[in-house]
Amino acid sequence: MADILLGIESSCDDTSMSVIKDGMILSNVTFSQSIHAKYGGVVPEWASRMHMEAIIPLTKETLEKSGCQLHDLKGIAVTKGPGLIGSLIVGISYAKSLALSLNIPLIEVNHLEAHVLSLLIEEPKPTFPFLCLTVSGGHTQLVYVSGYNQMELIGQSLDDAAGEAFDKTGKLLGLSYPSGPVIDRLAQSGNPVFTFPISKMKDFNYSFSGLKTSVLYFLQKQLKEDPSFIENNLNDICASIQHTIIEILAFKLIEAANHYKTKNIGVAGGVSANSGLRNKLKELALKYHWNTFVPSLQYCTDNAAMIALAGYYKYLDKKFAPDDFGPLARFPISEVPQS
Repeated sequence: MADILLGIESSCDDTSMSVIKDGMILSNVTFSQSIHAKYGGVVPEWASRMHMEAIIPLTKETLEKSGCQLHDLKGIAVTKGPGLIGSLIVGISYAKSLALSLNIPLIEVNHLEAHVLSLLIEEPKPTFPFLCLTVSGGHTQLVYVSGYNQMELIGQSLDDAAGEAFDKTGKLLGLSYPSGPVIDRLAQSGNPVFTFPISKMKDFNYSFSGLKTSVLYFLQKQLKEDPSFIENNLNDICASIQHTIIEILAFKLIEAANHYKTKNIGVAGGVSANSGLRNKLKELALKYHWNTFVPSLQYCTDNAAMIALAGYYKYLDKKFAPDDFGPLARFPISEVPQS
């Protein structure tokens, strides 16, 4: 009998559901909340309210697209964290109720581990062990992966994540939120002619807060001399910012790959959709003879397919959640090893 699971993702402002059958994704449907754009960031109260409105209609649509029905489900996987508590509560409460009514097990999923496993949704897939750079709006991490449920966090940003660096510098330029995709688009018509510092932290850790400060002071100085500086140089500024963020990411990725002596390298998370980062990964693959892996665009941003897949592997190992589990705003993969 087939193992069919429903995956539920509600960690931030995207409500997403997916049906997986024996490790193969049958459907993946996401409702994105556009209301936050005018506020320049996600408003937690709005996010949780809209999850409540979307979750039942989304269940129906996801099941219809998969060709399955509720009574076919053998388990439900749901994001436990990290994320916005209000948003997580909506997904977890719904998952608990549905699992209880169907008398099927519930599987709690770490959202960051799921991003790593998104590399295994489609072919070609990396073989174990592999190194994954997870880059998103809220997290930047280097993870050493030796199995489906065996991951070690070896490095992370000690302040801002790469996605935050895009959004915060984009705000300084007057760009719309989220700024990452906008900077990526504008950068393609510019050149990285302006120089910003490349942070080089201890071990395999990252730092991006200094970049924002550097861009701020740079713009203040240039605007004093030329009030139209941003308008006249926007594409080149974006190209320079994007180049710097990518170089910071690549520097530690190369160090980690050399240290762990692995040629299997993956990049996951929302920022993995960035065209500049994807091109850089291709360049590094040629230079260092890496086997590189990046999810297709639909699996880069927050999605339930990765939650369903992570839940599927836990389901096979019978790692079910207790009835009283709750959401976690912070949910680390593991502690960073001490040098």
